Amino acid sequence: MNLPKILLRIVVALILAWLIIPVLIVLPMSFSARFLTFPPPSWSLRWYEAYFGSAAWMQATRVSLIVAVSSAILATILGTAAAYGLNLTQSRLVRSLQAVLLLPLIVPIVITAVGVFLVYAQVGLLASMTGLILANVMLGLPYVVTSVLVGLRKFDPTQEMVSRSLGMNRWRTFFIVTLPQIRPSVISGLLFAFISAMDETVVSLFISGGDYQTLTKRMFTALRDEIDPTIASISSLMTSISFILLILAAMHARKTEYNQGRAL
Repeated sequence: MNLPKILLRIVVALILAWLIIPVLIVLPMSFSARFLTFPPPSWSLRWYEAYFGSAAWMQATRVSLIVAVSSAILATILGTAAAYGLNLTQSRLVRSLQAVLLLPLIVPIVITAVGVFLVYAQVGLLASMTGLILANVMLGLPYVVTSVLVGLRKFDPTQEMVSRSLGMNRWRTFFIVTLPQIRPSVISGLLFAFISAMDETVVSLFISGGDYQTLTKRMFTALRDEIDPTIASISSLMTSISFILLILAAMHARKTEYNQGRAL
């Protein structure tokens, strides 16, 4: 192994360590028997009990889950259709729409949040479930489009041509021939859209409220008004769920590629 590769691996390892260290600190703190202390002087589940026993926290969790599931499903349907169309077209004008779909990843999230707030204030969608879902669909679309486009670029389009030559229309061809082969990419996009909606804070601060207050907004409010140790337990749960989902997605994608390789 040459020196540049060794240096690259060292840099990547340091970056990963820098990203993981906060998680390794928060997780033990969530089991502290006292106020937020690291390392914990004693261990307890009191902050997890406080979270699951709080009606306010549970209401915010339900809102976040409904928004995340609904927006992830809608973003996956729309994003998959958009990626399929972008992959088929040869028009430069249509291909330029890809940049438009990726704008939520490019534009600073604060700018996006202000724009969504101003639009919602005009149409009456502030502090509503519909408004939250639509906003998170917009934020989740780039992940789905990017993921599905990667899967479609690996897909052999001649299979669709053969299917259609045998009498299937494009709709049936997509669901019977194309979708099963790009399924790992679609699932990855779905999971990223779900995680994005669950973790979204800035837009939620602007447009959520009342009975439709998301978990992240309530966490931010609790952290601003008082340092509630319950936040450590919630953060640990959200991080663990996101980590597990990503591992499952990676395992599913690897298993699918292995099965396809054996079939060939």
